[in-house]
Amino acid sequence: MTRFWTGERVRLRGLEPEDWEQLAAFESEAETQRDGERLMLPISAAAARKRLQEQSEKGPSRTEDEYLLVIEALDNGKPVGAVVLNDCDRLNGNFHYGIHLGAAYQRRGYASEAMRLVLSFMFGERRYHRCCAEVYGGNEGSLALQRKLGFTAEGVQREHVFQGGAYRDVHHFGLLAVEFEANERAAGREPYFVTA
Repeated sequence: MTRFWTGERVRLRGLEPEDWEQLAAFESEAETQRDGERLMLPISAAAARKRLQEQSEKGPSRTEDEYLLVIEALDNGKPVGAVVLNDCDRLNGNFHYGIHLGAAYQRRGYASEAMRLVLSFMFGERRYHRCCAEVYGGNEGSLALQRKLGFTAEGVQREHVFQGGAYRDVHHFGLLAVEFEANERAAGREPYFVTA
């Protein structure tokens, strides 16, 4: 029997208190911060440990879908990044996600596999209809990930964020459950769910 949260390269799991050091190290990478949001002021190890400890103790609930999942590499059992589900709107069937991988783990297929697991869950178990993503201009890896997963470019907010001394665009993407199902079939993978 296969495990739902395990792929060929990664396993998604809940945040553990001992993950704080590795995830804080990923978050402190300046280039990665700029690709995801903005360069942040450094925080103390105690503050990082406390924040992640509180998140690990919270855990998911049956009614709340906003959650952080650790991406763990199967070959070494170590965290390589995290996926955050946010802005979950059950009424309209929309949710957003953010993904963050340490620089050493990017472009190895970890992100796309982790997102296929997340999308299968959110579309097939939680009945969401649409996934939304935002990517900052210049983040070529994340732009490629959206295309690989089958997201449709839905618009650009020109010069919307200020980073590194310049304004950058924000690209908006969307993926419908039926599109995800079709993309999985086209790639030769049996989708976890079938849209009606």
